[in-house]
Amino acid sequence: MEGSVILRPMTPQDFDEVHDLWMTIQGFGIRSLDDGKEDVTRFIKRNPTTSVVAVSDGRIVGSILCGNDGRQGCLYHVCVEKQFRRMGIGTQMVGYCMRELRELGINKVTLVAFKRNDGGNAFWRKIGWKKREDFNYYEFVLNEKNITKFIGADQSTMVQ
Repeated sequence: MEGSVILRPMTPQDFDEVHDLWMTIQGFGIRSLDDGKEDVTRFIKRNPTTSVVAVSDGRIVGSILCGNDGRQGCLYHVCVEKQFRRMGIGTQMVGYCMRELRELGINKVTLVAFKRNDGGNAFWRKIGWKKREDFNYYEFVLNEKNITKFIGADQSTMVQ
């Protein structure tokens, strides 16, 4: 299976298949507005080379939304379909994004992993990412309709 997986830039046409993949990832946090087709398409158009999909037999089995603000890069929604995990696909996709960001002159990359995402947190530690303990992460919600729903969880786990 590993030999048949190819990486390529994510395009707006990939949205439906990528979103379907996101909806299978246990514990994944999906925002009601930011993760819709219009907003993801805008993100990809703003960052045309940095987001990636992993494709096997014509089907998307992994993806990362990756962009930058001109100063630092950020990875969002890093995922690999369950039966394709532990094959190096996630690591290859992260490497793809890092190379693209480096080409753009970006020197630092960040991401957010939910505390209860044990598998994701283990992955980041395994590939050498460092957990920051020296600052607090703040956000201010501009649109209260933009709710995060956790896949595979009950409605009580929605957050703004």
